[in-house]
Amino acid sequence: MGLDRPGRVLAALSVIPALAVAGWLLAGLPLLMLGWFAPLPAGLLGLSAAALLCWAGTRRLGKVVEATWRQVAGVVAVAVASGVFNVVMHAEQVIVRRDPATYAQYAAWIAGHGSLPIPTQAAAFGGADPSLVFDSVGFYPMDGAMVPQFMPGPPMLFAVGDWLGIPFAIPAVLGGLAVLTMGGVVARLAGARWAVPASAVLAVSLPVLYTSRSTFSEIPSLVLLFGGLALAHDALGRPGVPGGSSKGGSGWGRGLLAGLAFGLAVLVRVDGLRDVLPVLAFAGLLIAMRRFAKPQGALGLPLLAGLVVGAGAGMLAAYVLARPYLSYLATSVKPLLLICAAVLLLTVVGTAAAPVLARIRLPKWAPTAGAGLVVLLMIGLYVRPWLQTVTRIPTTMEDRRTELMIQQTQQVNHLPVDGTRLYFENSLHWVIWYVGLPVVVLATLAAAVLVRRLLRNGRPFEWLLPLAVVGWTTVTTLVRPEITPDHPWAARRLVPIVIPGLILLASYGLAWLRDQAWLRDLAVRRGPAWLSGPRLRRWGMALAVLAVLVPPAVTSIGTAFTPVERGEAAAVAAMCAKIPPNASVLIVERVTGDRFTQLVRGMCDRPAAKVALDKDKDPDVAPEAEVRRLIERVRATGRVPVVLAAEAGQVSPYGPASQVMALVSRQDERSLVDPPDGTWSLRINAWMALP
Repeated sequence: MGLDRPGRVLAALSVIPALAVAGWLLAGLPLLMLGWFAPLPAGLLGLSAAALLCWAGTRRLGKVVEATWRQVAGVVAVAVASGVFNVVMHAEQVIVRRDPATYAQYAAWIAGHGSLPIPTQAAAFGGADPSLVFDSVGFYPMDGAMVPQFMPGPPMLFAVGDWLGIPFAIPAVLGGLAVLTMGGVVARLAGARWAVPASAVLAVSLPVLYTSRSTFSEIPSLVLLFGGLALAHDALGRPGVPGGSSKGGSGWGRGLLAGLAFGLAVLVRVDGLRDVLPVLAFAGLLIAMRRFAKPQGALGLPLLAGLVVGAGAGMLAAYVLARPYLSYLATSVKPLLLICAAVLLLTVVGTAAAPVLARIRLPKWAPTAGAGLVVLLMIGLYVRPWLQTVTRIPTTMEDRRTELMIQQTQQVNHLPVDGTRLYFENSLHWVIWYVGLPVVVLATLAAAVLVRRLLRNGRPFEWLLPLAVVGWTTVTTLVRPEITPDHPWAARRLVPIVIPGLILLASYGLAWLRDQAWLRDLAVRRGPAWLSGPRLRRWGMALAVLAVLVPPAVTSIGTAFTPVERGEAAAVAAMCAKIPPNASVLIVERVTGDRFTQLVRGMCDRPAAKVALDKDKDPDVAPEAEVRRLIERVRATGRVPVVLAAEAGQVSPYGPASQVMALVSRQDERSLVDPPDGTWSLRINAWMALP
């Protein structure tokens, strides 16, 4: 028992993040839907649920990893260092320009009000009017109110920071927990000796640094998905049925928790539905195995039950709280739902036909062919830029805005101007930027070895689910990343599974190479006399760690020590203080309306609306006659009309102009064909007039 203790500690520590996040989300969602998401009820129920799941998921661990206290301390140290570093370098994205600020505004609203949807407060402007526009970027109209664009999972986590007065620290804390989770998964599947290097590679990778410093959804998704892999691995090491021995019961419950963690990834990101499809198929396989009295088969039903509960909660939240967002994503969501239905149907048919399918024997060449297909697929993705140019002809207003942004970025990057370019053909090269060619090569080698072994004899069975999840999501993501292709922005798409998955596989590749006797014999025969036995292993391990750690660190160094959008929180607080308490804010300029409408409403606690534009006359500034008419409507309610815009000349027709924001900061670079290596300047101005 004493020799197992470090491994048990590492195993427990690495699943606690996913269990705690799952417990908080499970308790928080019904409170949010009931309008009771406040510190006291959320704290009582959320912390209790998190503690209960952590207890259930860490008690009576079965097969544990073999680890030393030094390895455990190393993983924890890397995770803590990652969290502290990103807290220090945190971003302050609250002015709505891209998704992080939308998440920040979402979190600020539910932290302060505890409910959705967001009321328009039209009465503060004299009632509804065709010239009053209450929605803005990231906030859609629904049933006479507004709802945020995204899934509620991440904002329910980020709201904790608002309650505690540390709104910019929670993403970094989650980033540190993601590194800890990663270390535990690598220790389970590749060996504890590789857990510290793998954790370090993940921690220094630029996309992880980037998404750990601001309010993104990718890091919570990583925690849940890789926590689910760890829980599923632990459950497979101790299968059983409920009501049986304590040994069996704990494995059954851990399978339920694994499914729940996977399913709740849908509550964090709609893309989570795609990511967990292999889990559905794997649960069907386990159910089929139960018909052959295989002990792992007992985990099929609990894994499926947890998956259905978690994913069901996510889809319910999407329908009730983010329906316009689903409509916006309809061209992607509908095919995804059809794929889910097809996978479900195939799983049911495969489970029913298990006795027949079990009699099928693969040809002898199948394992080698499977391994070869893995290598050919990666080669195809690598050479894709020389064979294909991915483009999209704009069909929607959003597409046209993206086209314009790409054109502007191409001009800055001194590239040929073609706004239809999406650069998706470079997706594997993006991965190489951020984790290095050695990791990609080792991961490809490991995937080929694992596919060959699994097709040959079904072992190592514990690798089947991780390989399916990592392989499926990596391929589908790299084929169509579906994101604006400037970097580091586009790098976020690689965070939940692609980058940690390849690091996991690369760790297994290192372990496999280390165990190859022919490789050691070759090095001893052909190498210098002093390179033998233990010395070869020590030097080989050190060089391997350097080979996988140095490339991502070199890529990250250009931006790692430069926080972006600093000063936004202070600038917003100063602006809010200058707006009269009983004001109704009319925003008369397009960009200011996009950036500030929800910010004024949520953070300044003042009613806010955009004045509709006459795009035939001026696509950027509202007609003066309409603004004056709305000013009189506000006055008639007894409130103070305030006019807000980006420039003094845009508000001066209505009264003396005063500058309420003059922010000078840094923003992310927008690089299209090279890894980002710096930041750009950022200036945001806002002017106010009291008519």
